[in-house]
Order: sequence, then C-alpha cells, then structure tokens
Amino acid sequence: MNPIESLRLSWRSIRGHKLRSSLTTLGIVIGIAAVIAFVTLGASLQAGVIGDISPDDQRNVYGWASEPGTEGGPLAGAQPVFSQDDLDALEERDGVEAAYGYMPLSTQALVYEGELSPQSEALVAAGPSYIRSDSLDEGRQFEMGEREAVINPAVANQFEENVSVGDELTVVLQGGQRTTVTVVGITDTSEGLSPFEGFEPSPRVYVPTDPFYTEQAVGAMPGSDDGAGDGLGPGFGPGTGTNESTAEPGTNGSTTTPGTGDDALFLAIVVEAESADSADVERARDSATAYLESEESDAGTLMDEAGLEATLQTSAELLQQLQDVLDLLQNFIVGIAAISLLVGSIGIANIMLVSVTERTREIGIMKAVGAQNRAVLGLFLSEAVILGVVGAILGTALGLVGGYVGAWYIGLPLVYPYEYVVLAIVVGILVGVLSGLYPAWRAARTDPIDALRYE
Repeated sequence: MNPIESLRLSWRSIRGHKLRSSLTTLGIVIGIAAVIAFVTLGASLQAGVIGDISPDDQRNVYGWASEPGTEGGPLAGAQPVFSQDDLDALEERDGVEAAYGYMPLSTQALVYEGELSPQSEALVAAGPSYIRSDSLDEGRQFEMGEREAVINPAVANQFEENVSVGDELTVVLQGGQRTTVTVVGITDTSEGLSPFEGFEPSPRVYVPTDPFYTEQAVGAMPGSDDGAGDGLGPGFGPGTGTNESTAEPGTNGSTTTPGTGDDALFLAIVVEAESADSADVERARDSATAYLESEESDAGTLMDEAGLEATLQTSAELLQQLQDVLDLLQNFIVGIAAISLLVGSIGIANIMLVSVTERTREIGIMKAVGAQNRAVLGLFLSEAVILGVVGAILGTALGLVGGYVGAWYIGLPLVYPYEYVVLAIVVGILVGVLSGLYPAWRAARTDPIDALRYE
C-alpha cells in the first residue's frame, strides 16, 4: 500500500468519527495554543519595554541604597541617603556628565480650571535631563529653580478641558497644601520615563528638585496658600517612615531635619555618563560607586551607620531582571502547556487503541488478501500523525490569534516568535508519531486468523 493510499484511508476513518477525532486533538490544540500565545505576549512585552529605552537613557545609571540582600525591583527597600553635596561632587567626577536626585512626592489631587482630580502619586521631582528631549511631544524641559512642570498625556487629557503648554496646574500635596506650576512641556507617552517609575501608564507631573524638594521640603512649597510648615519632607517618600529628625551627615549625633535646602536627602539618584558607550557607562558607574562608598560622601556615612549598601544599575540591567522574571513565567506556562500536550498524546494513543480494537476484523481481511505488516503499520501510524498535525495547525492558528488579541488589548507592539510556530508543527507530528507507534505496532502484529474470527 503506497503512502497516499494510507493517508486517504486514514482520513476517511477520521472523518467517520468526527466528534471522537475532534476531542482527541483538543489537548494538542490547547497545549500548542497556550505555548504560542504566551510566548508571543512575552516577546511583545520585551519589545515594548526595550523600545521605551532611548539612546539617552542607555547612558543613565540609576542608584539607591537599601539593606543588603533586599529583593525586588528598583527602589525596593530604598532609604533616602543622597545629599545635594553628593550630587555636586559626583558631577565633578571623571566620566560623569551629570547627576541629579530623584524623589517621588505624595499628593492628594490635581486641580485645573476649578476641576479636581484625585491623584495620590502624581508628583515626581528630578533633574531637567530626566525629561529626555526625544520623549517630549511639545514644549521643553523644565528648568532647575523654576516653578515649572512637564506633564504626560494622562494628566493633560484627564480634565474636561485639556491642559496645554503655558497653562497653570495646581498640585494639592499631602496635608492640603497647594502649589501652582506652569506647564512647559508634555511628554509623548503616559508610560514611565525610567525604571524607577515602571513602564505602566500613569498620570505624572515632573518638577525640578529645586525648589520643589530641596529648598522648600520642610517649609511651604512654592505657591503654598497657607505658608504652614508641614511641607513634604523625605519622611513622606516611598521606603521611609514618618517625618522624624535624622542625624545630619558627617556630624556626631547632632540632629537636623532632612529636606531643608542642602540637607535634603534623596531617595534615589541618576548618574549620566558622557555617552551610551558601554565603556563610558562603566567608567561613570565605577566613579560614582567609589565616591558614594567612601567616607567623603554623606551617603557613605549614612549607609555605614544604617548598614545599607548602594546599588547602581543601568536600564539594561534593570530590564534584564524583568526579563528574567518574564522568562521564568514563560517557562512555567510552557511547562503547563507541555503537560497538556502529554495529555493530548495519551488521548491519541487511547483512541488509536480503540480504533485498532474496532477494526480488528478489517485488519484480518487486509492481511488475508496479502497486506504486509508495514502496510498495516503505516495505515494506523498515518491516522495518528494526521490527528497530531491537525491539532498543531489549529493550535498554532489559535495561539497566533490569542497572542494578537492579548498584545492589542495590553497595548504592546506585536512580535511573533516564528521559531515557535515551526516548533509547534514539529511537536504536533512528533506527538502523533510517538502516540501512534504502539497502537500501530499492535495492529501490525495481529494474527489474521484470530482477526477474522473476531466479532
């Protein structure tokens, strides 16, 4: 019996039991679809996150201080230890183009044209270059020392009337204080601008650390209505407790309240290398690390007293941590899908054994008219392979559609891992062959006399 005839007879047998054949391939379909859909989402997420890193961001080194062994992403367990003196000294170090502080400030709401929008974590204080020029849709970066702000589209579009460049926006701080800023720029995306923020869309108002954090952190914020002295100090930032007095860096136990001008302590810092070249980035990081861990720096003194250590990492390294988590999740999903494939292969083997039993008399007739063992083996093996291939094709199509819908819904650039599509077809064929081998071998070994007497 030639292969084409075997395929024709196998296909006729499958069509004769449509419901049974469909249920048999369901495990293969689900397993392969799950693999392709989740691998597609993983590849799309990776492309979306990496696509958010501009050439300017590739030269940035992000630093924070936390207890040794602290697990988690950027700012996990971070404590404010970096002073303005440290930042000034870092800018004088070899290989460092710029250094500035980063501090998320707690808020209550944003007000525009009398309309109030509750926002608890909308304000971010940083340096002007934190707002990269290529991330601006309109306007410019804010200037240090000015009551200016750059907002993202999530803020600009959340009011009845859109906020435009040149408009004034009121920020309501914790405690009810209000400060008014002039919008000088709007970013092109609502996603975070650095690993410190994460990359999920969220309303953000970016302001300079001076005066919105360093000079006026304890006193009233610029433009405050009441002039009260309960301003937002470091104690209200993430990773800190209450606004308690802290030993001034470099003193012998005398206390001062962090956040007053030069005494302000930042939760994190950003160090810019001279270029995005890996050698320049490493030189800037090594220079910054050497200074921050020395006794010359306020951060070094505070870290020694509190038992903290500094972490300085690039965007690529921080994203690699995210990628490791995604890979782990992806492997977990693939493992679950592999179990589904195993169940599907068992289903094919089971159905093929049933088919052999049902067609015992047919096998006897085939052998009686001269069919050889390899012809019978090929017939039943072809049937198993067809079931596996059909399951692989349907699973691949369903996985591609699922990956597309998932990427569209999340808002990610669609990236198809075509190697997995090819792998799906190969796996489908292998599952069919392996699960059909024993039933086909059993059919081929059937004694024709016993088969003809079978009722």
